[in-house]
Amino acid sequence: MALITLRRNLCHLSEFWIHGAALKNQPINHVYKIVKEHLCPCVCSQKPELFRLRVHHAWYKMFHSQNGNDLQPVGEPVYSQVRHWERLEQNLKNEDEQIFNRKLNSFTSSEEVLSFVSAVETLPDTMAAGALRRICELEKKDQRLPKEILENSLFQALCFQFEQEPAHLSNTSLVTALQSLILLHISPQSTLLLKLVAECQNRLQRGSLKVHHLCTLGESLIRLQGPDCVTLELILHQLQGEKLKTFTSEDIVALYRILQACAEKVDQHQTFLNKINNFSLSVVSNLSATSVSQILAALVALDQTQALPLVIKLGRHVVGHIAHFTNEEIGRVLEAFMYFGHNDRLFTKALEEHVTSLRLSLDPEVVSRVMEYCGRKLILSKPIFNAVAEMFVCQSEKFSPPQVSKLIEPFGKLNYLPPNASALFRKLENMLFTHFNYFPPKTLLKLLHSCSLIERHPVNFMAKIFSPFFLQQLQGEELYLDRLSLARLTQLYLTSILECPFYKGTKLLSKYQVKSFLTPCCSLETPMDFHLYKYVMFGLIDLLGARLYFASKVLTPYCYTIDVEIKLDEEGFVLPSTVDEDVYKRVALCIDGPKRFCPNSNHLLGKEAIKQRHLQLIGYEVVQIPYHEVEMLKSRLELVEYLQRKLFSQRTGVHW
Repeated sequence: MALITLRRNLCHLSEFWIHGAALKNQPINHVYKIVKEHLCPCVCSQKPELFRLRVHHAWYKMFHSQNGNDLQPVGEPVYSQVRHWERLEQNLKNEDEQIFNRKLNSFTSSEEVLSFVSAVETLPDTMAAGALRRICELEKKDQRLPKEILENSLFQALCFQFEQEPAHLSNTSLVTALQSLILLHISPQSTLLLKLVAECQNRLQRGSLKVHHLCTLGESLIRLQGPDCVTLELILHQLQGEKLKTFTSEDIVALYRILQACAEKVDQHQTFLNKINNFSLSVVSNLSATSVSQILAALVALDQTQALPLVIKLGRHVVGHIAHFTNEEIGRVLEAFMYFGHNDRLFTKALEEHVTSLRLSLDPEVVSRVMEYCGRKLILSKPIFNAVAEMFVCQSEKFSPPQVSKLIEPFGKLNYLPPNASALFRKLENMLFTHFNYFPPKTLLKLLHSCSLIERHPVNFMAKIFSPFFLQQLQGEELYLDRLSLARLTQLYLTSILECPFYKGTKLLSKYQVKSFLTPCCSLETPMDFHLYKYVMFGLIDLLGARLYFASKVLTPYCYTIDVEIKLDEEGFVLPSTVDEDVYKRVALCIDGPKRFCPNSNHLLGKEAIKQRHLQLIGYEVVQIPYHEVEMLKSRLELVEYLQRKLFSQRTGVHW
């Protein structure tokens, strides 16, 4: 194992100035004493601003400034943390590495790391690489290493040894140093990085790198050279030859990240991926919150729909980690669950607790993702919906237009009004008045349509969305408007006629109106459950005496399709379905299967609620036949009696 000797490396830096006088050809001990006195102010009282460092020519090449100019000498910072490490021996032994790493992890700034390192004369290469890794962790949020760290003599001394003796480094030190320097955005053309990459490639070709080293190297090369680099294929080839039982959970996560970066080549690695997916089931319990989110994101990017057992197990594991996810991580988890169609009751409960406890401090993007997840999976969670409504009323200015749309749409889709509905929609209306033009046209249409589903009709904005100007914006560069947008426009226009008779604004042109809301795709109605319909149909035949006394799938002039229509004359006689004269009353049977309700509830979806409202407004007597009531019936006779109560309980003298 190589030792990083800071005293020797600092002497490679050509000249040190003190009070303007150059120190040249001084003994090594004398130079080290000067440097140590500068870096350890608790030992030396000399003023730091009098110490200047001239960077050696090699350092100019390796650490150039962004504007291309030579680095100018700058004053080194005074390190006040060294006094805490006076009891630490200067020459650390191998058994001290864990203590060293614990100390590194306790630091909160790069200056503290360098201060700690300045008290140590020699370091094993693994510890030096660990110091670089910790600096990387502390500086990664800024994306680029600050100039004062880049020009620090201790940082340069660490890097100098890695450049001069890469062949003597351990595998762990080599790949860790390379990874850290790449993440710190050191120039890819620097001598240091070129030498480290070359050494890694030599060891890779010799087959001397273990699984963990291969994974770390693979991720580093993707960042440095992109996913198309030739070396990456060699790394993946070697990894496929390793036994999966030798992979740690961290290695598995890293491997998923590597394959995610090469998603366009997933077909080439699918056999290997299948093995990884199966093996990963055994390591799920060891994964951190971050690792879970990264694996789920990779499974989405790699379209691993056949890995549902792994997704389900990860979903169960997520429940215990939900409070530890960052905003970005929980977004990945929700996106993966939506992608794979996963829905877990325990996860929903944990999500409810998380959202309700942090409702006023959650990031708007997380809130919109949670609501999007609930909308996609048809999860009517009143605790979540109420908490989100409260947050929006208090902090509506934090939400962008797309986030507002994702937040509001599930209320309409799931047909739910929160306790503070008045305040919620008043805030929404104010936001629309002030930011109307900032909403993308299709986003705005979905938002306003969702409001109409729960009888919060956007009357003040109907004239704008029916205008030719808005319709042109909605169409964009396409030749025609998509079918779903046309259906939403039509239903909004129908709402303005049936539920807002006082609206006298712009009308929707007929060419933008659809004839039916029930289509194979993009439908605003839920098709009948065939098995439920067939069962009810036999009961109706027994009750009415013949099939001709009712019609199925009747399209009305108002675009809705009625499951079953029964016609009555003025005296209460049931008329044949083909008769159009003397019809006094029309009865619309809504045979509502499970898909017309929120899952595991008797709560109608918004699109079914508005359909039944509109059917009543156009003159139908709506009779609902929900599946959960039919399932309670034990015989055909009970079914007939049930249908008779539903259809004729309030009528006397009905005949057929």
